Amino acid sequence: MALTTAQSGLSRARRGVAPGGAGGPANRKSKLSAQTSRTFFWLLLPSVVLLLLIHGYPLIHAGVQATHDGSLIQTGNFVGGENFATVLSSPAFWKAAQFTLMFTIVGVFGSWLVGLGLALLLRTKIPAGGTFKVLLLLPWVVPIVVSSTAWNWLVATPDSLIPSLFRNLGLGTPLFLADPNLAAVTVMVFKVWVSFPFMMMMISAALASVDTTVYEAASMDGATRWQQFSQITLPLIARSTYISWILMTIFCVNDFPTIYLLTGGGPVSATTSLVVLAYRTVFQDFATGPGVAIAFLMTMTLVVISVLLYRQIRKSSVE
Repeated sequence: MALTTAQSGLSRARRGVAPGGAGGPANRKSKLSAQTSRTFFWLLLPSVVLLLLIHGYPLIHAGVQATHDGSLIQTGNFVGGENFATVLSSPAFWKAAQFTLMFTIVGVFGSWLVGLGLALLLRTKIPAGGTFKVLLLLPWVVPIVVSSTAWNWLVATPDSLIPSLFRNLGLGTPLFLADPNLAAVTVMVFKVWVSFPFMMMMISAALASVDTTVYEAASMDGATRWQQFSQITLPLIARSTYISWILMTIFCVNDFPTIYLLTGGGPVSATTSLVVLAYRTVFQDFATGPGVAIAFLMTMTLVVISVLLYRQIRKSSVE
């Protein structure tokens, strides 16, 4: 009997079958994993196909337009990289790129600083904290058309509220939307205004996951408030910070309504960003090729920035 059992076990081993039965626990686990992978594949396939159809076709069509000298109706003749060369040699493109860079830097870091300060404030016990938080979300929740209309009412004309206040204080009558420099500053401040609630919520969510005992231990060790903030708070929310920077960079570079509704890109193109320039080139000048080329250059820049920040996310996760 023992010999028969041994021979049976040897026979199973030669066939790759575990002693525990047909296939054994290891093989059953492998089959289950393969079955799960196949299930996930078939569940994800419709979504992937749909995304390819929604984003893939417009991207391919835009690539065709960027290499042709056509219009919104006709494709036109193939010109290769001539549209990109025309765009890169245009002073209007570099002026718009400069404003887009400043707009993005102020929008990202300005809204992050305001959002960080408010998120830290909301961690403390303040009267009516819930109501205060809801009120702080209003700039993000209210439609951009309503916000831009309100800001136009505040600063658009010499008789608006804020210019009148400056005049009554003896500071002159600043033309916030008529002066090129003031218009650029106004648009950037407006972007910070409508964006800081998003940053505040991102940072608040990150701070909620931080164990308060860490701060108690640091206080017992004699760490100052600044040391706790710079050596505990910032490193612990670094991952969330980089994610919010990526998202806000994309929001700022692609932000059309904030600029167009407030200034229309003026005065004298002082607040014309790349996305506004692309819109004007395609839909007002009817130069589809150069306009789409501008959009492609914007996309490539965003991809590079996103990859660099994503590497920082991975580093912060490992640390």
